[in-house]
Amino acid sequence: MSRGAVNYHAGLEAERSVARRYLRAGYTFAAHRFRAGRGEIDLIMRRGAEVIFIEVKKSVSHAQAASALGPRQIARIFETATRFVSGEPKGQDTDMRFDVALVDAHGEIEVLENALIA
Repeated sequence: MSRGAVNYHAGLEAERSVARRYLRAGYTFAAHRFRAGRGEIDLIMRRGAEVIFIEVKKSVSHAQAASALGPRQIARIFETATRFVSGEPKGQDTDMRFDVALVDAHGEIEVLENALIA
């Protein structure tokens, strides 16, 4: 298997692990790899009326994973989230939160709630 394929599958498993963590905490699943325009959001969960957009980053360490999230990607996440909530009953007035989930080489997950502020 090529390195790209290994990384792709490792990323998918990291997203599944993060989704399971949110589900165990009482969140409900809304979308996986939601695409709109130029962007993609790894996971979208709900808790009551709140919509939680989650960017999952996997790397050797949590610090290295966090450093992989740059300003252009953050802007695309916000743009994509705007498109997602346009289909919600409250539209742009939907309660939203932007989390970043960092996954290290051992599969340990660190969730940074409200890590991105629009």
